[in-house]
Amino acid sequence: MTTTVVQNGDAAGYAAAPDDQNASEVINPATGQVVARYRRATREDVDSAVQRAEAAFKLWGATPHAERAEILLKIADAIQEETEEFARLESVDVGKPLAQAQDDMPLMWDALRFFAGAARVSSVPATGEYANGSTSWVRREPLGVVGLITPWNYPLLMAVWKIGPALAAGNTVLLKPASLTPSTTIKLVEVANRFLPEGVLNLILGDREAGTAMAEHPGIRKISLTGATSTGKFVAATAAKTVKRLGLELGGKAPVLVFADSPIRETARDLVAFGYYNSGQSCTSPCRIIVEETVYNEFVEAYCDEVKSLVVGDPLDPATTMGPVVSEHQMNQILGFIERARAAGAKIRVGGSRIDRAGWFIEPTVVTDVKQTDEIVQNEVFGPVMTIQAAKDDDEMLMLANDVNFGLSASVWTTNLARTLRFSKELEFGTVWVNQHEYNAAEMPFGGFGESGLGYELTAHAIDEYSQFKHVMVKPDVTS
Repeated sequence: MTTTVVQNGDAAGYAAAPDDQNASEVINPATGQVVARYRRATREDVDSAVQRAEAAFKLWGATPHAERAEILLKIADAIQEETEEFARLESVDVGKPLAQAQDDMPLMWDALRFFAGAARVSSVPATGEYANGSTSWVRREPLGVVGLITPWNYPLLMAVWKIGPALAAGNTVLLKPASLTPSTTIKLVEVANRFLPEGVLNLILGDREAGTAMAEHPGIRKISLTGATSTGKFVAATAAKTVKRLGLELGGKAPVLVFADSPIRETARDLVAFGYYNSGQSCTSPCRIIVEETVYNEFVEAYCDEVKSLVVGDPLDPATTMGPVVSEHQMNQILGFIERARAAGAKIRVGGSRIDRAGWFIEPTVVTDVKQTDEIVQNEVFGPVMTIQAAKDDDEMLMLANDVNFGLSASVWTTNLARTLRFSKELEFGTVWVNQHEYNAAEMPFGGFGESGLGYELTAHAIDEYSQFKHVMVKPDVTS
């Protein structure tokens, strides 16, 4: 399983035999048609990949930082040169409008270039004499073989966020994309392996069996997963048996706090653009809007007007602003949330139904008249469904915002500096945006509190997440 040349939507060496009844199928969510079939990796495949990675680690782990950085820069350049193909593959796999996939592409090469630079910067304490007349220093060393498991909603971006620091730190990698959306990851591994030594980056195409095998394998020293909280809990419990390092970027239920002093129509416009991006399939989606009571009706009207202007259709059509959701299963889950909310007394202001066409299309949906305890408020819907609540004052808005188990991201929409300072401190979320949403910077950490996960992506400290630290303490005069 080392060849990863992409040919006509298949990856040579991974394509399933015609009679393979256990093959993993990739379905275009805009048409419902199968576009590729891959054989599922077995436990034996995972073990073979670990052995290759262990052999490659002897060289890659000892490669100077500058050489690792140079290779990451070459990978970034190659991705940039092939950006149109990457964007097309991502659009077809995920159902994201092509224009959105193209807009995401600079994030890929920017992150890799950042980690190339960060690879050459030390984060350890200065060498010095701290105790007992001895000289101390710290060695930052790679962990060894690491396992990276990426989600279906942003398969390419999450792969880059993980392989960047893992490779920069000197680790070798097993990379497993979600079985629904493997195409850009296959292409990424093919591009990266033009420059990396054999065995440094290994592709695993599979489902739960392969992921479990990675979490259980004693030769893998860290598992980094982006996915659902339930999956993260399972992986954490499994990895604990071999005391692996963990990085878990899990679910979210982002509160959006809209205050009366914000420009209401402009705020509604921006939140619709952020909320229905990628059909709302984002762990940071601004899906739980809480509006100051005095402007609630005005905001709801403006927001619904903006939602009605969205163009749902073929992701490859330039006019499309929202595509399908990723799978039939995901579509049915989302429709179930809507129906249960309606049965509980919520009001469906816009949308709420499947669109009658091929593929997995749902109308962009707005839900109001919800209670804080409702399932649709507390749990991650992960689709084009946004709830809007009212709150009478700052204290109630803060209480409602924090009253969930997730703590990944939040945003505050206000022109009041004092309120900005208060909410940036008291909101219990890993990222707090003000008058914007969904933006990240490679230099800043991305991670969550509570059931949203453990550890951080991005920032130079992400390299530390893939490192181990050794304190060396030397007393020069052994006779004293």
